[in-house]
Amino acid sequence: MLMTKTARVRRWLITGVSSGLGLALAEAVLARGDRVIGTVRNERAQKEFGLLSPGKSYAVKLDLADTRAIPQLVADIEHNHGPIDILVNNAGYGYIGAVEETSIEDMRAQFEVNVFGTVAMIQAVLPSMRARRNGHIINISSVSGRVAWSGLGIYSGCKFALTGISETLAQEVTPLGIKVTIVEPGGLRTDWSGRSMARASHEIADYTETSGKSRCILEEHRGHQPGDPHKAADAIIRIADLDAPPLHLLLGTDALKYARQKLDELLANMIEWEAVSAGISDGD
Repeated sequence: MLMTKTARVRRWLITGVSSGLGLALAEAVLARGDRVIGTVRNERAQKEFGLLSPGKSYAVKLDLADTRAIPQLVADIEHNHGPIDILVNNAGYGYIGAVEETSIEDMRAQFEVNVFGTVAMIQAVLPSMRARRNGHIINISSVSGRVAWSGLGIYSGCKFALTGISETLAQEVTPLGIKVTIVEPGGLRTDWSGRSMARASHEIADYTETSGKSRCILEEHRGHQPGDPHKAADAIIRIADLDAPPLHLLLGTDALKYARQKLDELLANMIEWEAVSAGISDGD
């Protein structure tokens, strides 16, 4: 039986609320009467978000790559609005390019936002959550944090890293009354593969049939992805209302399909090589 929290107005801090899943989630949270402090990149988006629900929607400007600014930003938010009940790390961007096609500079930039910026947000909200022995950290990862695709190696690397960090974080903070959930969507009808996607500056012909095909697939599917961001937002709110939310939440039939395939492949590989794996251990 699912146990839910007592209904009350809660404060959500959601990164990346200008569009896509972040905006859909913020709108759904506001519609139920909670408050949202959202991060945006410019003054126009800041003003527009503040008008969504005056008195309940607030926006602050933040570049997640500027991790040094995050502790003070969160401190100011808590001073002005009160402690954060739910942190949703949603902001980030995609990147497509074969591993060899990707510059180290592009890779660093991707990890600065998608990993280091996210961790900085977590570190900034944890002191207050620990003091209250209460809080919920929701990290928006991706099914790409479980399953690799050619051309998305750097992006998947970020999401694999976020999954490992989040699982470890859950072990550390669950005894302190803080919950952690990793949300892993499949394809959502957002601008992730459009305006929010960075691309390698050059292409190598040898990868036309691998990462090159991935580029084509992403272009063809843009706007036709199976996942509805508004339904994804409702699912996130549902688990945020639980006393015992899941550590992992896959979203979308495609996410379920690819995750099952990956588990089957891992199990088959483990069984095939079990004798070799076990053979290096002394004793039984």
